[in-house]
Amino acid sequence: MYLKRLELQGFKSFADKTMLEFKPGITAVIGPNGSGKSNISDAIRWVLGEQSMKSLRGAKAEDVIFAGTQNRKSLGFAEASIVIDNSDSKLPIEYNEVTVTRKLYRSGETGYFINKAPCRLKDIVELFMDTGIGKDGYSIIGQGKIDEILSNKSDDRRHIFEEAAGIVKYRTRKVEYEKKLEQ
Repeated sequence: MYLKRLELQGFKSFADKTMLEFKPGITAVIGPNGSGKSNISDAIRWVLGEQSMKSLRGAKAEDVIFAGTQNRKSLGFAEASIVIDNSDSKLPIEYNEVTVTRKLYRSGETGYFINKAPCRLKDIVELFMDTGIGKDGYSIIGQGKIDEILSNKSDDRRHIFEEAAGIVKYRTRKVEYEKKLEQ
């Protein structure tokens, strides 16, 4: 399983439809300050369900939508998709290629999609649980996160190790079942 492609349109500095292809192995994104490098990791975390605008270096949800420039007007929506190669069936879904998409309109309307079928954020979180991929996973570390990880409390660090070990799914289910039993 690997990130095969990232498709962006109207997301932060990516006004036009942009496709970034990733090959197996190591990929480095380089460029001058302000060229959009951090927006790439922000887009991946956003698709995976990041809700904290502070983590995405914004103040409100609509800050992820292209705001315009002197020569170009703002857009009415942001869309980002990640395409995962699942030929090894690491994801519990019967597709060799899985596309996860998130859209947000200036009106506030939002949507999540798996292979173009509407879904809930919970479905996306469960799909990637225990893979190391996720908005809180260890595989996508945003700007300033290294210091935060190193200075976190031991409980927060344990969560990172549990994700890496593949037991978060079971812990999450346990909590859900305990809540249902209490009700």
